Amino acid sequence: MKVRQDSVIGFVGIGVMGKSMVSHLIDAGYRTNVFTRTKSKADEIVQKGATWKDSPAQLAADSDIIITIVGYPKDVEEVYLGEKGLLHNCKKGNVVVDMTTSSPELAARIYIAAGELGVDALDAPVSGGDIGAQEAKLSIMVGGDREVFDKILPIFQHMGKNIVFQGPAGSGQHCKMANQIAIATNMIGVCEAIRYAEKAGLSPSTVLQSIEAGAAGSWTLSNLAPRMIKGDFEPGFFVKHFIKDMGIALESCDRIGLTAPGLSLAKSLYDDFARDGGEEKGTQALYTQYK
Repeated sequence: MKVRQDSVIGFVGIGVMGKSMVSHLIDAGYRTNVFTRTKSKADEIVQKGATWKDSPAQLAADSDIIITIVGYPKDVEEVYLGEKGLLHNCKKGNVVVDMTTSSPELAARIYIAAGELGVDALDAPVSGGDIGAQEAKLSIMVGGDREVFDKILPIFQHMGKNIVFQGPAGSGQHCKMANQIAIATNMIGVCEAIRYAEKAGLSPSTVLQSIEAGAAGSWTLSNLAPRMIKGDFEPGFFVKHFIKDMGIALESCDRIGLTAPGLSLAKSLYDDFARDGGEEKGTQALYTQYK
């Protein structure tokens, strides 16, 4: 069963990525309701045709499918499980989709709580940053029930290109943790490579032309190294949110009995950078610590 084109989509969280994601849904012809804590962040989307709702509760009551992408697990818990949150105000048969990078254990709790109320739930964190969101090329990693995934897939396809069902509730979040672990240590390598090129007297842009096409190639190298070289440290993804993700990943590593020294090192470097005032910068700004 596919989602109906006349379904109303509620979207909570109009941030760096959320704004582009909901914009694609409006362009696709879906009626949309929006809520975010800072109302002014939704002005552009409302002007484009979305309907503002004054609370998550009101949004849930007036929507068929609810998508969230907020900041931290505590925000996810509040917006879903609080008395004035989404689940207690959904209609039976609704679908909720959390696209925040959050705890796998919390995703499982939301799935159970939603099921008890007759609501379907998916955890579907994304990767690709501001560029992926703008170009509707996000990677979307999904946990929950396969039949619910199949129903919501047409909506995902307006926001992303690489959309993979990972397994039961929480599996999307576990996949995102693997993604963040890979990024964390890769970011260190990219920063050090660019700084090495500079210290060796080479043009880092010319070096990048060679190494991004070889075995060292990665999304971080191709998309964030040019920003490092230009001195562009504006957030496509905030340092403070990456630190949050790495903390969740380390907690999950402890639960499954995995030692992750590379992840631990990356988090310690970002913690130091945040203490120096860098938490509102983009993750590529770690490069400045090598200057």
